[in-house]
Amino acid sequence: MICIVCKHNKAVVFTKIKQKRYWKCDECKSIFLDKKFYLSPEDEHNHYLSHNNDINDEGYREFLSRLVHPLLKKLKKNSNGLDYGCGPGPALSQMLEQKGHKMNIYDPFFYPLKENLSIKYDFISCSESVEHFHNPFEEFLKFNELVVKNGIIGLMTNFYTEERLFENWYYVRDPTHVVFYCKETIEYIAKIFNWKIEILDKNIAILKKN
Repeated sequence: MICIVCKHNKAVVFTKIKQKRYWKCDECKSIFLDKKFYLSPEDEHNHYLSHNNDINDEGYREFLSRLVHPLLKKLKKNSNGLDYGCGPGPALSQMLEQKGHKMNIYDPFFYPLKENLSIKYDFISCSESVEHFHNPFEEFLKFNELVVKNGIIGLMTNFYTEERLFENWYYVRDPTHVVFYCKETIEYIAKIFNWKIEILDKNIAILKKN
């Protein structure tokens, strides 16, 4: 099977959970769901509507601050950013705007603003979205095209580790999560696009375009 993250032909069957087949790439170490088990677009959209993404919810904003705080340390004043995969409540975008940055948003279900994908940005924020990517390689290629030289890409997604049992991991139970990254996967992606990388926590990575 060709890996949807790195495009190498090195993915083998990793496990099956309730008849769902998952593949693992021997090259980049990503794990991904077989596409035949993806939700329909309608079911995927309805599932997102069940999430608590209230833009004014303090708990949600505190959660997003895990990415916002390290990202702010990397940004120049008045930077131009894109919140990619912002969901129905673009709280992260608002938080960055409140710190003086100009923000655009994009989400394929809730804010499919294609015009915002034709602009160059100083940075991209992408919180809890990369695990939903059906075509991750193409999405990361898009990120590379969207950011300027020395541009920043801030990612938040839970990294898989061998210490946890994949079948019991809460991240896998979300039916819209179709691809799972370990730290080595993010490092591999950075190598593909010649990005500098800092992995700051169990779910935070800051990338810089060379």
